[in-house]
Amino acid sequence: MRGERPVNKQDLAGLFDVTGKVAIVTGATGSFGSVAAKALAAAGAKVVLTGRNETRLDESTKGIRAGGGEATFLLGDPIVHDDVARVVKGTVDKYGGIDILVTAAGLNTNAPIQDQPDEQWQAVMDVNVRGTWLFCKEVGRVMIDQGRGGKVVLVGSVRGELGLGNYTAYCPSKGAVHLLVKSLGQEWGPYKINVNCIAPGVFRSEITRRVFEDEAFNKMVAPRFPLGLGEPEDMVGLLLYLSSKASDWMTGSILIIDGGFTAAY
Repeated sequence: MRGERPVNKQDLAGLFDVTGKVAIVTGATGSFGSVAAKALAAAGAKVVLTGRNETRLDESTKGIRAGGGEATFLLGDPIVHDDVARVVKGTVDKYGGIDILVTAAGLNTNAPIQDQPDEQWQAVMDVNVRGTWLFCKEVGRVMIDQGRGGKVVLVGSVRGELGLGNYTAYCPSKGAVHLLVKSLGQEWGPYKINVNCIAPGVFRSEITRRVFEDEAFNKMVAPRFPLGLGEPEDMVGLLLYLSSKASDWMTGSILIIDGGFTAAY
């Protein structure tokens, strides 16, 4: 039994506390990944940034340290199992364990299905699904062995719930991530490992740059977002919730954060 938990000022103050927790952020060179790493470090976590661009990883890590946070980076390709295992081992060697995993690595190349090369489809599935699965596999092994639970935050998309023409790689890949969340929520619940998903709508990133610059999109589609299009920082509050004990009784959930776009569906 979880037992009675009195609600008082002291209890509430610690709900979102991640001080001293060890976090891995994949895709830490991207728009949300870099913001996620900065936010967790600012909240007191020890953050390991990982990705494929060493220059950007180094810049982000130095930026976190300059702001008083604790961070390091480990270069690695999320779709190469040996790289993933090395990043996870390196994190444990440096910090003694892992408490939080955030999978922010992502890829999208869209085209009509009859025109999209097979290798483009495979690349999207590899980064979005295989890379996520591999990090869950290796980090989950560590969290189970530690015996103290953990927080796993996968990054999905509203397009994992809603189809879209010319996105026959991206939408299925994010749908797979959403079902991975539900499956692992069931599988890891007995170990007190919470697995949840941030499913954003359109927010500013390298992937969506062309969307923000598209005049037709901004004229016809953007008005369908009651709160407007998003920024990576708009997900920080949800990230901290899912990374802290505030979400201890939540697992296997897909949390849509999209400026109200899907409220019309």
